[in-house]
Amino acid sequence: MPTEWRASKPIKQAARELRSALTPAERRLWLALRRKQVSGLRFRRQHPIEHFVVDFCCVEERLVVEVDGDVHRYTEDYDRARQDWLEANGYRVLRFTNTDVMDNLSGVAEAIRQAAYKRTDSE
Repeated sequence: MPTEWRASKPIKQAARELRSALTPAERRLWLALRRKQVSGLRFRRQHPIEHFVVDFCCVEERLVVEVDGDVHRYTEDYDRARQDWLEANGYRVLRFTNTDVMDNLSGVAEAIRQAAYKRTDSE
């Protein structure tokens, strides 16, 4: 069974709840990512992977996109350990700040597109 489907019931429930409580930056990025608007890539929002919920995930490319707000200043160690685990399990993680998303959405979308193509080109 793929890693992304091994999430526990509490993690799946947390993901469902988070989908209805997106931050303004997450909502803005979701509107740009949904319906395969970035190079035909299918993203899921607030997606459970094992014991984590990631902001956005393109399962096919094993690409995770995280939007970090002010609270992440206090969770740097947790974020690093989480990212290390995701990368050790074959995911690439892109991180953007709320400001990046709100002030430069097209640049964020382009960085996501390039990251997906970089993986495709190297395979």
